[in-house]
Amino acid sequence: MWVRDKFLLIGLLLWYLALSVWTAQSPTDPQFWLISSLLPAAFVVGLIVTHRRFPLSHTSYTLITLFLTLHAIGAHYTYAQVPVGQWMDQVFHLGRNHFDRIVHFSFGFLLAYPMEELFRLGAGVQGWLLYYLPVMTVLGLSGLWEIIESWVASTLHPELGVTYLGSQGDVWDAQKDIAAALYGALICVTILAVIRGVRGTLLPSQAPPAIVDSST
Repeated sequence: MWVRDKFLLIGLLLWYLALSVWTAQSPTDPQFWLISSLLPAAFVVGLIVTHRRFPLSHTSYTLITLFLTLHAIGAHYTYAQVPVGQWMDQVFHLGRNHFDRIVHFSFGFLLAYPMEELFRLGAGVQGWLLYYLPVMTVLGLSGLWEIIESWVASTLHPELGVTYLGSQGDVWDAQKDIAAALYGALICVTILAVIRGVRGTLLPSQAPPAIVDSST
């Protein structure tokens, strides 16, 4: 079991490293790619360093890897030029490349559960706070990210600043990005609550479990 667990985590790490190497090859805007890759790289290092002290479930590590994958793709092309977003715009006539919205939504939807797990296992949080705190954390981090984006945009040359913001002419871009992350987090915790409610009904003699046990 331990060997299988180790191979899964190593596999996720190797996938992200390989993806990072690919995205570093001729990115659309090298300076944008570099700036956008610094924080995720630090985040991955933090996960590795704290793995033994604060181990997360395989579900959490997989969700985190999925989000980092989406972000890496956006960093490679710049969010306004990701091909899948351009295809969606052409097919559905959206008026802009919505890949950035997908990533912001994914920030809430994919990372709310790992946050919930940290609150539950790391801080011993219980009850309704298990669902409230991840949503508020996503909301706060989304707002902080928009502030950081504005700092970068105001300190770099105008062309890169506009690219980094990725607003594509939408004056409400920051608010919509934060809202997308909020909606993702709300959907995630709602699914968690429903699953645990159903399991609690089917197994009344057991405490409501998480989606997966943190030791697996």
